[in-house]
Amino acid sequence: MLPMLVHREILQMLRDQGKVSARLLQKIRDRVQKWYHDEGYACAQVVNFGNLNTKEVVCEVVEGDITQLVIQFQDKLGNVVEGNTQNPVIRRELPKQLRQGHVFNIEAGKQALRNINSLALFSNIEVNPRPDEKNEGGIIVEIKLKELEQKQAEVSTEWSIVPGRGGRPTLASLQPGGTVSFEHRNIKGLNRSILGSVTTSNFLNPQDDLAFKLEYVHPYLDGVTNPRNRTLRASCFNSRKLSPVFTGGPGVDEVPPIWVDRAGLKANITENFTRQSKFTYGLVMEEVTTRDESSHISPYGQRILPSGGISADGPPTTLSGTGIDRLAFLQANITRDNTKYVNGAIVGQRNVFQLDQGLGVGSNFPFFNRHQLTCTGFIQLKQVEEGAGKPPPPVLVLHGHYGGCVGDLASYDAFTLGGPYSVRGYNMGELGAARNILELAAELRIPVKNTHMYVFAEHGSDLGSSKLVKGNPTEVYRRMGHGSSYGLGAKFGLVRAEYAVDHNSGTGSLFLRFGERF
Repeated sequence: MLPMLVHREILQMLRDQGKVSARLLQKIRDRVQKWYHDEGYACAQVVNFGNLNTKEVVCEVVEGDITQLVIQFQDKLGNVVEGNTQNPVIRRELPKQLRQGHVFNIEAGKQALRNINSLALFSNIEVNPRPDEKNEGGIIVEIKLKELEQKQAEVSTEWSIVPGRGGRPTLASLQPGGTVSFEHRNIKGLNRSILGSVTTSNFLNPQDDLAFKLEYVHPYLDGVTNPRNRTLRASCFNSRKLSPVFTGGPGVDEVPPIWVDRAGLKANITENFTRQSKFTYGLVMEEVTTRDESSHISPYGQRILPSGGISADGPPTTLSGTGIDRLAFLQANITRDNTKYVNGAIVGQRNVFQLDQGLGVGSNFPFFNRHQLTCTGFIQLKQVEEGAGKPPPPVLVLHGHYGGCVGDLASYDAFTLGGPYSVRGYNMGELGAARNILELAAELRIPVKNTHMYVFAEHGSDLGSSKLVKGNPTEVYRRMGHGSSYGLGAKFGLVRAEYAVDHNSGTGSLFLRFGERF
């Protein structure tokens, strides 16, 4: 295992010295052990120099061959117990360098720790090498695991106060809302799980906005010992979201909101190529209902009249014209992601392509092809020394997003422009709703102490396709169909503080956002 370069270096030591001495042997031992330890072979050591009465110097090295791999489950007190997780689930996460017959390497141990942790099944993980007393120079690798509880349930509550008569709240106007969630994980020790959640803003009258999701996750679809990594997910759902399609442009009075309810079934298979790159394909069957503020079915968008009344003669909200659509479509998504962190700064490239293909099944037999391509590059502008406490490099982010649709397109599935994840400086959907869109963005990130500051510029366009959406909601609600913005910001933990200038009106605003833009 020792490279020829080190061999030659040691031979040169012998030539320079001329004769063997205790000091020379110590230097040789230190040089050999340094190479092993620098390469991560922490258990390697020089044990002997053989017979020194001959003309040869024989350096005997015990490299630390793995003779045994032991997986141990422990309870909260550290006592050895019988675990629920099946051993093949853990063994498939171990790198080859950590298997029997290989030389123990500390980096392989760290990789095993990360891989096992990604299963999200254990509260504590230890990977420890220890000498094998039965095999001289051998190493036993012990993996000690503490399993999380299999069954969990959580209730999070929130109270809202609705003004009563005279604008004053009463005891009867207190509305208890929140989320009830439960999880049964690691079923049969094969990392299968059932997850569920129910959310409402009023537990006393939940039918108004009840949302739920029940999901079954089945990893290792081809068998736990098969290297192919495919996961089946099947779920039923009911969700409600505010539609950004029915949003007013600048100077337009407030547009009455349209809520989009989706209820249905979804099943897909995800195949992981690497830790970050994957391919997902599946089937979605859903019923989509559009509602107004009072939860009544609303087949058309609404406008506020000069008199203060509301007119329901806006663009149609569904394909069927009834406010209720039923449809089935195939969905596929492929992600190529080679990003990594350099001292806390993300660098690399991420590309995502998504395709929805209508099957002509459902209300008005919808047949469509909706596709999206997102490309984001995080370009490292300066080489830096990597390590704990080292400063991150400056990074230039270049981002492009294209979305298009051919065939039948309901307004609730139109692409919208504007918002924190589209064109910053505008409200969600403020620039328009279109059949085709193009978004471009650039952001320069400069590290400052423990965070970074950045400047950005973004542009979004409907490519002239707003008029191809049924009822042209972009024109009805007086939106531009395109827009640009620029600004600067700073990152504080998970919060982004941004000042963005809306180029259409020339005015700027301060925003606080959570999470990443890209």
